[in-house]
Amino acid sequence: MPNSLATSPARDVLDRLFTAAEQGDPPILATLFGNHGEKLGRVTASEQAELFGELYIPVSRETGQLLYSLIRAGRPQTVVEFGASFGIATIHLAAAVKDNGTGRVISTELNAAKAQRARDNLAEAGLADVVDVVAGDAFETLAALDDPVGFVLLDGWKNLYLDLLKLIEPRLTPGAMVVADDTEADSFTAQLAGYLGYVRNPASGYVSVTFPAGDGVEVSCRAA
Repeated sequence: MPNSLATSPARDVLDRLFTAAEQGDPPILATLFGNHGEKLGRVTASEQAELFGELYIPVSRETGQLLYSLIRAGRPQTVVEFGASFGIATIHLAAAVKDNGTGRVISTELNAAKAQRARDNLAEAGLADVVDVVAGDAFETLAALDDPVGFVLLDGWKNLYLDLLKLIEPRLTPGAMVVADDTEADSFTAQLAGYLGYVRNPASGYVSVTFPAGDGVEVSCRAA
């Protein structure tokens, strides 16, 4: 069976992007949040926007492998991603869809420049034909989504996870997987409390478990 993550060109693009993130993100994060990540640095709103526009903020390599494996196993027809950034997670999603030989990825990114960079990276990885990277507010771009959704990756603004899940929820297929990144990061505890409380409550219709990958990954199965 094919494994696009292990071969060129996707493997080479991912290696380049992960290296760029490892080298480029720490100094920007230190400027924004201080060396200990405790509070926002003294930068203006326009400076914040510019700095966030250069951040990769990727999933971890281990999380990427998990995403690929879940999609290969579940074979969803429609995969939705909230927060493409430069496309590192998107490449993992798209590689799995392509290797399955069926399905499509719909990825959202608020920053238009980042959305274009993600498209360029996907094209370089040989995966552009199975992905639509849509620029704009996800609550607007996904509102008209008609297709049944079998897999969701939440990796944008953490305080929006729950609202976005509820927007997509009517389109989730039975057994759909919802994966939320960074759920064990201390800096996001307050922002993610509502989301985690919701998916971990059996009354909400999910079976949810935390994976110790990266800064924590919550994997929730739509069981009802």
